[in-house]
Amino acid sequence: MKHTIYLLACLILSSVVVSCASDDDMDYKSDFETSKTAWNDFKATSNNSYIYVTYGGSVFTSYGWETTITVSDGIIIQRDFKFTAGAEEHIPVADLEWTEHENEINSPEHDYTSATVARTLDEVYNISEHDWLLKRTDATSYFEAKNQGLISTSGYVKKTCQDDCFVGITIKSIEAL
Repeated sequence: MKHTIYLLACLILSSVVVSCASDDDMDYKSDFETSKTAWNDFKATSNNSYIYVTYGGSVFTSYGWETTITVSDGIIIQRDFKFTAGAEEHIPVADLEWTEHENEINSPEHDYTSATVARTLDEVYNISEHDWLLKRTDATSYFEAKNQGLISTSGYVKKTCQDDCFVGITIKSIEAL
């Protein structure tokens, strides 16, 4: 009887520990949930049609760039890319700025550029929740919602990385169409 009570107590304690661990596997969970609610409100009022602009840069090369993603009724219809600084002398003119339309979006031709992969904001929030904001012992996570409560930064940097190591997204602006 004594062993049965001990075994039962261990089982209850282990199930509590396991359930707590799964609730605490994400950095910025509360901020993320607040932003996701704001996103769902925005999506409803904009009929899931919007433009968002991402940006990035390289400390190593001193290049800067922007990617503009256009979404209409939840479908990506255009991706625009342009270098904003530092690349003019090193990148061919044809690659400094370009546009992809519906069937060309995320084309292999532009796979190895600095352009942000075209994703809907639903996809961005999903990747944030299931990848970029997961707690990692070897990385530092970042999350901000400076676009009227909508996501502006989501990602992580591995602690051992030296330059240009951010994995995630930085969004400059989000506007309804």
